Amino acid sequence: MAIVNNREMVNEQKKLEDEGGEMSGIQESEHKMMSFSELYEQSLQEVPLGEVVTGRVVQLGNDVVMVDVGYKTEGQIPAAELKDENGNFTISVGDMIEVLVDRKDEEYNLILSRDKATRMRMWNEVKKACETNGLIKGTITERVKGGFSVDIGITAFLPGSQVDVRPVKDMNSYIGQVLQFNILSYDRKRNNVVLSRRSILEKEREAERKMILESIEEGKILEGLIKNITDYGVFIDLGGIDGLLHVTDISWGKISRPSDSFSKGDKISVKVLSFDREKGRISLGLKQLKENPWDGVLGRYPVGSVSEGKVVSIMDYGAFVELEEGVEGLIHISEMFWTTKKFRHPSKILNIGDQIKVMVLDINPEAKRISLGLKQTVSNPWMILKDKYPPGTVVKGVVRNIADFGIFVGVEEGIDGLVHVSDISWKQRVKHPSEFFKKGQEIEAVVLNIDVENEKFSLGIKQLEKNPWEEVASRYNQGSVITGKITNVTDFGLFVEIEEGIEGLIHVSEIGNRKVKSPSEIYNVGDAVSAMIKNIDPRNKKIRLSIKDYESSMNEVPSNQYINNQEKVASNLGKALANIKVSDV
Repeated sequence: MAIVNNREMVNEQKKLEDEGGEMSGIQESEHKMMSFSELYEQSLQEVPLGEVVTGRVVQLGNDVVMVDVGYKTEGQIPAAELKDENGNFTISVGDMIEVLVDRKDEEYNLILSRDKATRMRMWNEVKKACETNGLIKGTITERVKGGFSVDIGITAFLPGSQVDVRPVKDMNSYIGQVLQFNILSYDRKRNNVVLSRRSILEKEREAERKMILESIEEGKILEGLIKNITDYGVFIDLGGIDGLLHVTDISWGKISRPSDSFSKGDKISVKVLSFDREKGRISLGLKQLKENPWDGVLGRYPVGSVSEGKVVSIMDYGAFVELEEGVEGLIHISEMFWTTKKFRHPSKILNIGDQIKVMVLDINPEAKRISLGLKQTVSNPWMILKDKYPPGTVVKGVVRNIADFGIFVGVEEGIDGLVHVSDISWKQRVKHPSEFFKKGQEIEAVVLNIDVENEKFSLGIKQLEKNPWEEVASRYNQGSVITGKITNVTDFGLFVEIEEGIEGLIHVSEIGNRKVKSPSEIYNVGDAVSAMIKNIDPRNKKIRLSIKDYESSMNEVPSNQYINNQEKVASNLGKALANIKVSDV
């Protein structure tokens, strides 16, 4: 059926009236009852302005779309309201659409609006949803200050704090998502609607929480999201209820900081270790999902076996090596190098992450301790030294250090031998080695002993010469009288040098017949004294001397000498008497 434009009909009627043309009998009769314009005006008055009605699309035009709203007239909608962004109509002739009866213009055209109808309907839905705590669907369109813009038919605001129950890492990931919301508040006059998604999620979480609390039990494996990370553990969101994964239950190995291994928002599977239903506390475990690596460790790492591991920590006293996940052993610094003098700190030779071979020295599964050795995996240089330098071997080296008790001589790289102060000279009394040697000086020495177990290399310098004490017994006899210089005066006696490198002791009790408080009262270093040898002990390098015995020997007259003297006196007397004459008497 052809549609006649209302405006054209009204204009035609006015034209006839203005021209004063003659009417037919029918027209005249209808005119008497009511003019056409009055009828149209009346029809418009029956249309409920400001209300939303349903109409049928009857004509599509470039500028307007005609819609029959059922009130004896058609209304007009601006075509732009019914076109998409590309300018194409989103409706067709015959479609039923909701429109708002907006107004009538000066030419008696009925103006409709689909946009206003949509907004009115949405405001009604917003009001209803807010009052009943119902849900409303919308599309997050863009980020704005403090949150998002959401298209629910009208533009609404979603605060960032109301997006989720958890902190949101990537806010942009929500743009374009179609979600359900609650209405927190609205103000139609200010065209303001505030939404919340958090409230919906909280209800869902509460329902999940009840389900979890009803079904949870020790030993059950659950999946959750990491909610928070602390130094003592990780809090896991199991869906409405949180559980604690303590740092000691994260790994069979050592965990310094949980934050090094986890991030917020990560998904994780855990095992329920304990559950306090009344307090709602859940203890979780991660390492319990795997077998305890210390079970059967004795079989996998017997003492004396060599294994490969990774250096995971370096301390002043050694290095920790991971043999497998959860199993670590310590290489003490004493078991790290055969030549500890060269390396004062483990970091000088090892780095974290190094893959090295180690020997198991001791293992205690109960205490979860394994002692490892690094030096045992290479040849012992001290064994090589012992074979290379048997006792009596003459070696050359450089004086590396001088101490009160001797000098250290570098024989090989990292290997020093010690010349004790007692092995420096046979003949000279050494007060301090620095009197005879300087650092960097090259010297010769004789190998005395190599102690592999204690890593000691003993050298001697005086052994380069013959021991003068070996001939002392052949040169001096007990009772022989010697003369020498005093080299030292002590409270207990005098030390006298018999010859170069050979000294004897005159004990204070052997100084003389008279008593003295101290030998220093009558003797000084450098004085020459004569004494008798009381005893010789070459093995212990001791000679006992006595001034008292010497002086006694000097004053003693032998008995045969006395008899001879008496005979000589008698003989001389007889001769004298025989020569005397009688006349002389």
